[in-house]
Amino acid sequence: MASRRPDSFDGLGYRGRDDPLYGASYPVRSAGAPAEPQHHHWVTTPPDIPGSRNLYAAERTPLHDEPLGEPGGPGAAAGWDAPQPGVPPADQLNRFAGFGIGLVSLFTENVLAHPCIVFRRQCQVNYHARCYHLTPFSTVAVMYSITKAQGPKALWKGMGSTFIVHGVTLGAEGIISEFTPLPRELPHRWSWKQLAGHLLLKGLTAVVAMPFYCASLIETVQSEIVRDESSAGLLDCVREGLTRLLGVGAPHSRRLLPLSCLLLPAALHAILRYAISASVQRAALWLHQRGRKQRHDPANPLDAYFPELAAAWAGSLVADVILFPLETALHRLGLQGTRTIIDATDGVVATGNGGSPLVLPVNTQYDGFADCLHAIRRKEGGAGFYRGFGALATQYALHGALLAAARTLLRLLLLEGKAS
Repeated sequence: MASRRPDSFDGLGYRGRDDPLYGASYPVRSAGAPAEPQHHHWVTTPPDIPGSRNLYAAERTPLHDEPLGEPGGPGAAAGWDAPQPGVPPADQLNRFAGFGIGLVSLFTENVLAHPCIVFRRQCQVNYHARCYHLTPFSTVAVMYSITKAQGPKALWKGMGSTFIVHGVTLGAEGIISEFTPLPRELPHRWSWKQLAGHLLLKGLTAVVAMPFYCASLIETVQSEIVRDESSAGLLDCVREGLTRLLGVGAPHSRRLLPLSCLLLPAALHAILRYAISASVQRAALWLHQRGRKQRHDPANPLDAYFPELAAAWAGSLVADVILFPLETALHRLGLQGTRTIIDATDGVVATGNGGSPLVLPVNTQYDGFADCLHAIRRKEGGAGFYRGFGALATQYALHGALLAAARTLLRLLLLEGKAS
């Protein structure tokens, strides 16, 4: 049977009959002549098919003995001066640096810092505790004892509900901004009317998310000892939030405050936190840009991403420190009357309960926001507003340390990529 392979195919490319190497490889034969066995070596290199290996017209695959991309060499003449494989271009490295730092910041803020958030909230609502945990040292010690006694889940509870609250907040903000003239983002040159509408949008969003925030608060501070895992679900936060909003379901204590008493403190806390955080963030960015212009620093790819994340970290830290007393009162009002049992934050271990920490009920009797502030100051002193402040310091210290480590690592990767 005659071979159907084209006469001009030699394994390296399609060459015409005018090519001087054509006759040396395959002798010319007529269409009706019998096929003679050809004793040629098979070539494993595929032909240069148009569209493969990103080849263009008049280009061919370089042989193994041709240099790649040397100036004036055969590779350069054939259009082989592209970057060598394995060395990503500078733009890709810059995007990778920004994505990496942003991912580390997001992961730390929402996942790694969750145990600190859980313990901070437990300290804020535990008015029985003798230790206020104002420093990270006592905080870390008690967190370790609780984890050792109850397992890792003791400080990771309620993380799914916090994501649900974030989703409800973002969705409510988007819907309200679409159906109202309230701006979701401020322009570069804003007016006082636009600023007032933007802050009002933040307050309305906090009011909408308040029932679900209270349900998430209960999940994060409830002790694992009394938690029923068989009936627990991911959407319990949504169900409990709707139950409290509509006033249906299982009856709570008479000390349960209506949501109308919590709307104003929640809106005030959200507006003040956003205003302080945004102001500090803009001030930090302005100082960074001013200092960079005075020092005449060369362009750094990380400066396009890291200063903004560092400014956001500083803004959130200042806002949380200033509004910590307001958050403490808001958490106590939201948890009052819900029959929630929390862990003892003094680190006291029960003798007959298998080494598990003691649990305490939350039995507060505040009449409202003002009464809560006066009662805390009268019974617990000024330090009572800052219960669990050591957990907040630990949270932001961990966040800042991981941001700095990620920046150092990515800077080394960028320097290595430029050097290679």
